Amino acid sequence: MIAGLTPPDLPVTDVALLAALDYAGVAVFAATGALAAARDRHDLVTMSFFAAITGVGGGTLRDILIGAPVFWVVDWRYIAMCIVASVVVWLLGPRPWRFRLLLWLDAFGLAAYGVIGAAKAEAWGAAPLICIVMGALTACFGGIVRDLLAGQPSVLLRREIVVSAALAGATAYVVLTAVGVADWPAAALATLVAFGLRAGALKWGWSLPSFPEASLKP
Repeated sequence: MIAGLTPPDLPVTDVALLAALDYAGVAVFAATGALAAARDRHDLVTMSFFAAITGVGGGTLRDILIGAPVFWVVDWRYIAMCIVASVVVWLLGPRPWRFRLLLWLDAFGLAAYGVIGAAKAEAWGAAPLICIVMGALTACFGGIVRDLLAGQPSVLLRREIVVSAALAGATAYVVLTAVGVADWPAAALATLVAFGLRAGALKWGWSLPSFPEASLKP
């Protein structure tokens, strides 16, 4: 249950830490959007647009589906963070390591946002399975829109583990809270699960088994 949702039964410190994870997820996703625009040498306004679409796109879809107020409409700081992220990317300028950084920022954003999406859906009374789905949508939808706008292959079409990592993180959070683990430790552990899977995919090429090719023999 994140700050700004229905009145939580959490200690103030837990609410603040979950809110910080939420802001961090938006900020790093926004940075990946700005970096994607920088790759095609767009101007600062277009970079800010990419940053905002990527940073708040998944959470917007989640809020619409669960009937919650759209989070960035009621808290202007989310959009402000997206703009700041695009300015930071602009000021950094061309760097040989920036696109590798994009992948690792995306990995962290995917992990954090998958957990936060599940947590918010849970706070709004969604069933456990729907919480998991909302976590995956929150984590992946902004990146899908970013890739479409940038003309890049969608995360859904990558063989390596991407969506599966978000699903794993959301599932871990739902399971941990169901067995009585407090929200903040559950969120931290679930984020590590998702990030670990995505990091393994980036470093060692982990992927799920693909559908077997049909045999040509009769």
